[in-house]
Amino acid sequence: MKNFLKIVFGSCLGVFLAGIVMMFLGFGTLGAVANMGSEKADVDKGSVLVLKFNNLIPEKTNNLPLDPLDFKSEKVVGLHDLIRAIEYAKDDSDIAGILLDMSNMPGGNTTKSSIRKAIQDFKSDGKFVVAYSENYSQGAYYMASVADKIFVHPLGGITFTGFSGTIPFFKDMIDRLGIKMQIYYAGQFKSATEPFRLKKMSAQNKLQTREYMEGMYQIFLEDISEARDIPVDKLRRIADEYTLRQAEDCVTYGFADVVGYYDEALADLRSRLSLDEDDKIPSISLAKYATGRYGKSSTAKNKIAVVYAEGSIVDGKGEAGNIGGDKYAKIIRKLRQDDNTKALVLRINSGGGSALASDIMWRELELFKQTGRPFMVSFGDVAASGGYYIACAADSIFAEPNSITGSIGVFGMIPSAEDMMREKVGITFDTIKTGKYAHGISPFIDISPEEGQLIQESVDNIYETFLKRVSEGRDMTRDEVHEVAQGRVWLGSKGKEIGLVDVMGGLNDAIAAAAEKANLEKYRTSEYPRVKEPFQQMLEQFTGAEEANFQEHFIKRELGELYPYLKELSEVKSMEGPQARMPFVIPSFD
Repeated sequence: MKNFLKIVFGSCLGVFLAGIVMMFLGFGTLGAVANMGSEKADVDKGSVLVLKFNNLIPEKTNNLPLDPLDFKSEKVVGLHDLIRAIEYAKDDSDIAGILLDMSNMPGGNTTKSSIRKAIQDFKSDGKFVVAYSENYSQGAYYMASVADKIFVHPLGGITFTGFSGTIPFFKDMIDRLGIKMQIYYAGQFKSATEPFRLKKMSAQNKLQTREYMEGMYQIFLEDISEARDIPVDKLRRIADEYTLRQAEDCVTYGFADVVGYYDEALADLRSRLSLDEDDKIPSISLAKYATGRYGKSSTAKNKIAVVYAEGSIVDGKGEAGNIGGDKYAKIIRKLRQDDNTKALVLRINSGGGSALASDIMWRELELFKQTGRPFMVSFGDVAASGGYYIACAADSIFAEPNSITGSIGVFGMIPSAEDMMREKVGITFDTIKTGKYAHGISPFIDISPEEGQLIQESVDNIYETFLKRVSEGRDMTRDEVHEVAQGRVWLGSKGKEIGLVDVMGGLNDAIAAAAEKANLEKYRTSEYPRVKEPFQQMLEQFTGAEEANFQEHFIKRELGELYPYLKELSEVKSMEGPQARMPFVIPSFD
């Protein structure tokens, strides 16, 4: 009865709130939102394209969980639409230049470098790029370093201290609570379980983390060195000595060009645009520009399917922002059955998750490949563990130098609260069973040594299956794969050296290779999964009374940068079956 009343109340509340939202927005706004994307954005001659990156950037536009209380319901432009918009702006006679107005730069290292390359290419035809910020994070400065002129606020500065990664360890906490984490894993570098079984990083984890972090840092320094004409060894020294302590230091050491206020940056723009002092600067945001200004359409019958797999790999259908094994298997199956789909490109940005869901998707991808049509994979920020599992059957794997890959390993974690319930609460459990293993796995009864042995055997078997999949897909022996596997994480550049990657390149390179292999001169790309408009998603959240969405909104707002750690703990709670998943923290330029 209690659950029934809760459901009824939640549904009524959802309908009521949806009605309020409709009244608040008005039917005119509703119509405008419904048509968003079909209208061309108006751009004045000589406009400045304003780039601000305040939110996480998904691979595909809107392919992430949306804030149920964000009544603006604006599109969240995906990485590849964002890059296409910048590329189009390069040849758009109405766009004169770019203003980078940023203090932070969200996203992983490959996301940052891909956008930065597009901005750098934008300049190649003589258009300008100006950057301004009160305080530049390292990621924001990495982006701004390609600008023709960099402004820094007199009381601001540039963070330039090198990379670090902090991993939370929960062993003491769960011990004090009386919770026992029963952990089984395959691969000495499979560090995803370390926060629950150790109090600090293992020697193996420190080795792999230091290696790929140093590789990322070297790429970061080399790119800035080329843009600002500062030797790499000098950049290292400046970071190590914390030289950039004041805004003036940023100019003195060549990191910025002007110590100035925002109005002075705007004055510089007016000068470049030949405007008078009081003239309004014509401008347009990237989100509005990407909404429809450069819409490209093709009537070609033949198509290359681009499937974006981003987020954690989960069992079932999943939701926006993660990879539901059943949902993606269905998408790939339909593409295999579609005669107009001449090739498949899988874009992966995932640290893995459910081993079962990964294998379900692998099977459908293998069946697609068996049709003889090209199957290419492109790596984003991360394509590791389960993310590599679904990639390994590809004809060719494309990765950026600082993509994260590998982590070929498996683990399982089963919490037991038996001690906590007995010692903290005073509740004990007993059981009667008709067979040795009849009661299965219970959160209130410790796993016996015999049961633990069976679970470890299951984990080892899945690891061997993982090795077999990679061995067959990459034309390597089982032992050759095992040597570079064992859960170890690699940079994309190193992945190419050890046989896990074929080509250094991005999504466009993978699409071009698929077209060439399929002998296609004329084709169109079709993107999956289909993503609903923000307003439609918001209405579904309200009318469905999705309590979890509202809880997440308020928790994220209160915890801020601590939220990812809570989310990791929450994902551990929801894990079912063996996992092929990345470690907790992958450091980025910020």
